[in-house]
Amino acid sequence: MKIQDFISNSDQLMKGETKWLAPSNIALVKYWGKENNQLPKNPSISFTLSNCVSETKLIFEPKKRNKELVNYSFFFEGKYRKDFNKKIELFFSRVYKYVPWIKNYNFIINSKNSFPHSSGIASSASSMASLSLCIMDIERIMFPKMSLNYFNNKASFLGRLGSGSASRSIKGPICIWGATKSFDKSNDYYAVEFGQNLHEIFKTYRDTILIIDNNKKKVSSSKGHELMLSHPFSKQRFIQAKKNTKLLISILKNGDLENFISIVESEALTLHALMMTSKPNYILMNPGTLNVIYKIIDYRETTKTPICFSLDAGPNVHLLYPNSFSTEILNFINEELLTYCKEGKFIFDKVGMGAKKN
Repeated sequence: MKIQDFISNSDQLMKGETKWLAPSNIALVKYWGKENNQLPKNPSISFTLSNCVSETKLIFEPKKRNKELVNYSFFFEGKYRKDFNKKIELFFSRVYKYVPWIKNYNFIINSKNSFPHSSGIASSASSMASLSLCIMDIERIMFPKMSLNYFNNKASFLGRLGSGSASRSIKGPICIWGATKSFDKSNDYYAVEFGQNLHEIFKTYRDTILIIDNNKKKVSSSKGHELMLSHPFSKQRFIQAKKNTKLLISILKNGDLENFISIVESEALTLHALMMTSKPNYILMNPGTLNVIYKIIDYRETTKTPICFSLDAGPNVHLLYPNSFSTEILNFINEELLTYCKEGKFIFDKVGMGAKKN
């Protein structure tokens, strides 16, 4: 599918509303570093989550006066939020070429999350994915012969222009974004599902997210990606990520949990090592994060339970494990990890099948 295939226009005017739920995702091989127009410097692979979601309702009506600018008002969790305008305006400026009909409408955007915003649980991914799905839902009314495959691919394509990780929040349970010779149809423009070759054990994997700190992180992911342009280890990192992508694709087919754990934890630590060695450097982990990591490693070595950790761009820890170990790991959390969770908070999640209309 070519980029030109995603350009669509229509003079059909209407009004209404649409609402979509889109999940967050946790990258197993991390995307960190991008080129112009939100293209990744390396492929990434992620678990699509189920309970950590953004819900976006988009109310639309024709403009009384036709202006080129996209006209909108944004509300987050019921409150008008002008501070989000820069990010949303950038999104609309990027997608305009592919959905030029949006200039004919006034939009009211209502968004909310089931999890803390900007604390390192990929809220930009889920929020931009849900907004893109709302836009595509309107376009589907204009073009009723649109196929489901086209709908999903273009939603992923548009979501990527708002937040790269959003491309992986449309479908599930595992998505690949970024061109790699190791996976057919993979590309830099939208994410693709892993498909039927996924080993059974990964289809019901659990992700319990320990909320170590729910405050807004001090350095945004966008800034982190920007710093990779001049990072002293960027070349080595992109080689590592491509190698890990190839290895993980094989593991996801054969169910090798030992090597799954090795790659996932290495990727998480590499992500934060890149932050700590950028110029300027910064640290998003905190002492609670490190204590939890030590506890997880010790628990795994002692009990031989196939549990591992992952981290997004923040201090909170994702516990990844097969569903069959849920009872033991809940006991482990309550006995050993709860003390490190802010106000005792953690989120039970699991792999999911992607976004849905609400």
